[in-house]
Amino acid sequence: MPNPRLTGLGAGLFGSVLMFLLGGLDQLLFGASLTVYGVLFLPVCLLTALWVRAADLLSAPVVAPIAFSVGLLPVAAGGNGIGARLMGLVTALATQVGWLYGGTLLAALTVLARGLRRAAARRRNPAARPDPSWSGRGAWRGPRP
Repeated sequence: MPNPRLTGLGAGLFGSVLMFLLGGLDQLLFGASLTVYGVLFLPVCLLTALWVRAADLLSAPVVAPIAFSVGLLPVAAGGNGIGARLMGLVTALATQVGWLYGGTLLAALTVLARGLRRAAARRRNPAARPDPSWSGRGAWRGPRP
């Protein structure tokens, strides 16, 4: 199993591109089934939350709804005009809100579990904590003379 570490922007791009591709695949194979699209959204949310790096954990639940919306573009029913496509997108978002909330909740719970696990590991191993007198930017934060 690969273990990539995505930045916040990378997680957003990963989720959006993957959902757009899955939406197009859903359009071709299943005739734009919104249920299939919603089911495919859940593993994308889980992978995004698992693969985002620890410093950007909070971005995973934020990018999930964005990825859902981007992926709906090929799936949402609409006419020929921009207004009809926009209305189809809004209708699909309104009717599939359960999948949207479920995937976002899945990402949030995964991020919460990762954060709690990371905090417990830091508590168990004090040697892994950064030295509080070192700012990390090349300056020493000690007592001033």
